[in-house]
Order: sequence, then C-alpha cells, then structure tokens
Amino acid sequence: MQIQFFGAAQEVTGSCFLLTVNHQQILVDCGLIQGSYKDEARNFDPFPFDPKALDAVILTHAHLDHSGRIPLLIKRGYTGKIYTQHATVDICEVMFKDAAYINERDAEYQQKRRRKKKQHSENNTQMTPLYTTADAEAAMDTFSGVSYNDTVEVLPGVKACFRDAGHILGSAIVEVWLTDLERNDTRKIVFSGDLGHAGAPILRDPTFVEEADWVVMESTYGDRNHRDWEPTWQELGQVITDARKEKGNILIPSFALGRTQELLYTLKQHYEEWGLDQWQIFLDSPMAIRMTDIYSKHPRLFDKEATKTVETGNGDSLFDMPNLTFTQDTQDSIAINQIKSGAIIIAASGMCNGGRIKHHLKNNIHRDGCHVIFVGFQARGTKGRTLVDGAKEIRLWGETLPVKAKLHTIGGLSAHADQDRLVGWFKHFNTNPNLFLVHGEPETQETLAARIRQETPASVEIPKPGHRL
Repeated sequence: MQIQFFGAAQEVTGSCFLLTVNHQQILVDCGLIQGSYKDEARNFDPFPFDPKALDAVILTHAHLDHSGRIPLLIKRGYTGKIYTQHATVDICEVMFKDAAYINERDAEYQQKRRRKKKQHSENNTQMTPLYTTADAEAAMDTFSGVSYNDTVEVLPGVKACFRDAGHILGSAIVEVWLTDLERNDTRKIVFSGDLGHAGAPILRDPTFVEEADWVVMESTYGDRNHRDWEPTWQELGQVITDARKEKGNILIPSFALGRTQELLYTLKQHYEEWGLDQWQIFLDSPMAIRMTDIYSKHPRLFDKEATKTVETGNGDSLFDMPNLTFTQDTQDSIAINQIKSGAIIIAASGMCNGGRIKHHLKNNIHRDGCHVIFVGFQARGTKGRTLVDGAKEIRLWGETLPVKAKLHTIGGLSAHADQDRLVGWFKHFNTNPNLFLVHGEPETQETLAARIRQETPASVEIPKPGHRL
C-alpha cells in the first residue's frame, strides 16, 4: 500500500499522485504543469510511471493543472476508467478540446518559426502538439460520472467517495479507502483537491471530513488570509466607480471556469449599487461562455442564495444583465478594442499568458485611465505575476509597452481557501491523520506547516517530487 507524489510537490501546478494496493495502480489527478515556458515544456516529458500499467484514474476537478494531461495519458496507452463528479465530465469535454486546439496551434506556430529561422534543415524533427483534438475526444470515452456523496467501487479493494469542495462546479474532496485484501487491512486517504473559499458566490462551502489515516491537502494560500467578503465587494465597487470617473476601460483577466461565473453573478447582484448600467460589459472568451452555459445546467450544485435566484428569476437569471454581451466571434472581439472608455472586459486567460486578454492589454495597458483588476492567483513566470509584481513595462508579441494602467489585486475573490480556512478544515479530522501538503510554493507550505504543527499534534510533511510513502 503506497502513495507517490509525482506532481504539485513543492509547486502549485501539475497535480499527480499514484496509489498502489493489491498490485493495482490508481492515479489521482493528471494535471498540466503551468507557468514559465521552461515549466510548461516539462509536460512533454515521459510520465514517471507506465500509463499502460494503470488500473484506474480518479479526478478531483476539471482545472487543467489537475486534469490537463489526461488526453496525453490516453494517447500514451491508458485504457481504464476515469472517475469524477458529473459536472466535471461536462467541463472536461470543453476544456480538453480547447487545450488541444491551443496545442495544435502552438505546434504549427513553432514549426513556421523554425522554418523562418532555417532550422528545419538542421533538425528534421516535426513539432508535434502535446495532444490533438482527436486525442481529447478519445479521452472523454473513458469518463465515468459520480454524484456527490455516492461511494463507488473503483477496483477490488479500492473505494472512493466524492464530497463537495466548493472550489469550482463539480470540484471534489475525494475520500479513498484502500484495502490490502491479503491482510484485510484498510487505510483511508483523503485528497482535498482544491478547497473553495467559504462564502464564495454560487457554490456551497467545502465539506468537512472527520476521519482519515492520511490527508493530502492543498496549500496555495497557506501563508495568508483573504479579506472578508464585505470589504472585498466594497473594494471592487470602488474600483469600478473610480474607473468610471476617469473615463477608462476596465480589464479583468479571468479564469474561464469558476471565476468568470462568480464575477458575472456578483456584478448582477450589485448592478444598481455599482452603476453598472453606465458600462458596456463584455464576456470575451468563447470557453468562458461555454462554461457559463454548463453552470446553468447544474443548479442542483448551487448554494441556497444562488438557488433562490434561479427559482425566482426568468431565463438565465443567474448571470443575465441588459448590457452584457457575449463575444464568440473573433471579429467581435477585435471590435471591442475600438472602445476607449466605458467598457468592462472580462477575458481569459486568468494569468495573462494567453487568450484574448493579451490583445486587450496591448490596446489598453499604456493608457492612464485604464484599470486592470486581478481576481485570482498569479503563478510565477506568468505575465500576470510580472504585472502584479510591479513591472513598469511588458512585452507582448515582440513589442515593449509601458505599464501606465492602474493595477488592482482583489485577493478576497480567490477561489481557494486561505490559511485560516485550510487549518480549520484540517482540524475537523478527529483521527489525528498524517498530513501531506501539496499545491503550494515551498515558502508558503513551510508557513502553513509551522502553524498546523503548533496548533495540532499532526505529523506534517512537504513531499518532494517522487517521494514515496
């Protein structure tokens, strides 16, 4: 009975953990490594295990740093099932196809670049995408949807139960029971996945679990606490008011999944208070638009307030506003850049490393009246992190632009639990389990580990990549 930590070990992304029991191998998550170009190049490396030897995969949620290498896993020989919450199945279908399209486009761009530099004659290796659209479609045939609170037998001696993590739609805390059938010995491992920020719009708060032998817990915000919700809304409203006085545009780099839907819902809830009728609001992300549709199809996963909004409203009442425009078409997106004042532009990607937000930054970042609102974590090596860290200029498509826009980080909008809530969630275990911290930068993890050791008798480890238990 073993667990090995192959991803998100002393780093934030690339979730990947391997369980072994009864000569069977179960993978929990298979995520993309995200960040700098050097970091992302690691996604092409061979897996540290044989995909053909895996017997099952359990997926906590659909964010690509947890799910994004599943099509590659299939491509390299995995033939078993992938167990996850029903809404996650719907989301992954969109996420995988979009990621595959980007992979194909990037490979084509790199190939053209090599030809232009006359490198092709020196190295005939064809640039290939990480995986293709066909690979993404094939991956979906392996999914098996599970409802919250249902226990499923994954393999002989392996059971799993998915609990609501409150992070994004379909996100799950996964309880896994491993039974050594020869010794009739059972151990319970709880994977937190990504824990949601309690009190966040739309979704329910994370479920508390009371029993475990081992706990694998995320630590993204383990060194800090978020602002309370009320001052967070006040801060966001003030930024919108100030931007209106300065007659500029507002850019909001937003993750297409989760953050965008929370943001739209919040704007709707404060529509009159924040004077949003004086703005043109654009959701400029085809994927975010599709994700918003998926959210609307799963109202049973909403919290009480959002449920009440749906039950008492008409149509897509969770997100609709009279001046909200969804821009699917590229030409419609380009047309937004003709607007110099009075536009709130919500666009992916959330860390500014790709997507349409980069075009809007190029057209607005040098304007004094522009405001850029960061509403999520900015990983090291991303353009978003560069801006948040105070860069005076930014390079986009080979052009250096001065940063004159006002930048705002609204940390209270995070979809992750903060330090207090991580500690509080762990303290609900009454069995004194061994704790393993993952999904965090090393200094952040050390801070969280120190507090948990001080306040509980738990053994806390920060596993390195490849660590075996």
